[in-house]
Amino acid sequence: MTRPKVRFCLVFERELVSVPVMRRVLGDTLRGIGVNEESVDDILLAATEACTNVVLHAGESAPAYSVAATVDRAGCRVEVTDVGRGYAPGVAGQGWPMRLVRVRRATTERGAGDVAGLAESGRGLAIMRACVDDVKLRTAPGRGTRVVLDKRLEWAGPLRRSA
Repeated sequence: MTRPKVRFCLVFERELVSVPVMRRVLGDTLRGIGVNEESVDDILLAATEACTNVVLHAGESAPAYSVAATVDRAGCRVEVTDVGRGYAPGVAGQGWPMRLVRVRRATTERGAGDVAGLAESGRGLAIMRACVDDVKLRTAPGRGTRVVLDKRLEWAGPLRRSA
């Protein structure tokens, strides 16, 4: 049986309660179409980090943010976008330091120590990189931020039909 292509977009108020709601909708969707639990866990952790960054750092100019997901047989893309304050290139300690950051996951597995050695408020991007295959980030002062997370999927088994 072929895997369905799923696309959806959720718009949330910029408040902490939105993060577990996003996790529930995205996780249930991925599990419902047969994505294996390890892939689901990785995607949810990376998306949680991206959404939490919006909630905590986007500023009052971003009353809402969106989470758009596309899933097909090969992979999953999650885009988290806000229209908040963004960050200037080269501003250390102010979230992400560059206008465009693109980081591919290392071919070797990352150890827990890679993230554990970072300051608590600086772990988000490292966690995202450890969980997914590709992370793209666009940010500019006054124009907001967009994080794109791409992950190749593993499947749990044959797609089940609902009764």
